[in-house]
Amino acid sequence: MIYLDNAATTLHKPRQVIDAVAAAMGSMGNASRGAHENALNAACTIFETRRKLAALFGCPRADHVAFTQNSTEALNIAIHGLIAGGSHVISTDLEHNSVLRPLYRLQVEQQVAVSFLPADRQGRIRYEDLERYLRPDTGAIVCTHASNLTGNMLDLARIGRFARSHGLLFIVDASQTAGCQPIDMQAMSIDALCFTGHKGLMGPQGTGGICLRGDLDIRPWKVGGSGVQSYSKSHPLDFPTRLEAGTLNGHGIAGLGAALDFIQSTGLEAIREKERRLMERFYRGVGPIDGVTVYGDFSGMERAAIVALNIRDYDSAAVSDALAEEYGIATRPGAHCAPRMHYALGTADRGAVRFSFSYFNTEEETDAAIAAVAELAR
Repeated sequence: MIYLDNAATTLHKPRQVIDAVAAAMGSMGNASRGAHENALNAACTIFETRRKLAALFGCPRADHVAFTQNSTEALNIAIHGLIAGGSHVISTDLEHNSVLRPLYRLQVEQQVAVSFLPADRQGRIRYEDLERYLRPDTGAIVCTHASNLTGNMLDLARIGRFARSHGLLFIVDASQTAGCQPIDMQAMSIDALCFTGHKGLMGPQGTGGICLRGDLDIRPWKVGGSGVQSYSKSHPLDFPTRLEAGTLNGHGIAGLGAALDFIQSTGLEAIREKERRLMERFYRGVGPIDGVTVYGDFSGMERAAIVALNIRDYDSAAVSDALAEEYGIATRPGAHCAPRMHYALGTADRGAVRFSFSYFNTEEETDAAIAAVAELAR
């Protein structure tokens, strides 16, 4: 199988990730739930992974990196914990349902007003619209770093400067970029960075997290067991315990830590460049094929390694099925949990076929995918 569905999850992991999870399964106790060797081993592993993530993302404090199951949980923590009822939020048409649905919930339950910067037919926003949508009660900007459908990236530094100049919170969904694009919370004025561990970070599923600016007062999204202050009726407010009720996925976090070591040793720039090269090779191969429509802005190659397309008037699910069954190529069809983006692109009726590349894909696999698209378009 040629696996080109890395925007959903990376299938091929560094060997040390698998080894680290297996080792943790046999040695790791429950962090903060004891002082014996196995519990301390878990606590040390989790602390080291926090430290590595803080360094990768420019988070000023390692104890303000809180682990979650995925970016969906992290975004719920950030959106429900930081946005005040009755305020106004600016977001964009590029968003995944992990951003949209929490915002829609706040609209109904807490009378939060939400404005979405519109995307054009190439999935681009106009940054000038930020000023146009700004209101006296605007409290936050919530946006993705890169569209999971088109791969178009937003200029976080530019948006962050706007947010900072107007005293707005800046919450970022880095699901498609963490581990394969440079992110610096301080340089980009990001207040809350939400990420998942199983995509570009090449870690296990069931891992993710939120990185917070040091002075934020965030309401816990869930409360419960913490291993400390057990006689208190309230959940502890110290970080990161404030946001980590219940037992953490220590085995998965051990694997994520090993993945971060791989990224560090390989070099994020080398990973980004290889993924970009494969994506560009595929785009230039399928773009000229008669009957193929490619979505997104490819005028510059600063983008996630994603190419979404349709072939003639075929349904995207039928094309993806043919790619899997006839050519052994795994892709993702349909709506991709990005409804506003599909409305903007005019693809809501049939979705699109998404090809997404990782560091472990090859030029030979890319060329095979180009050839398959060409045959299906005949």
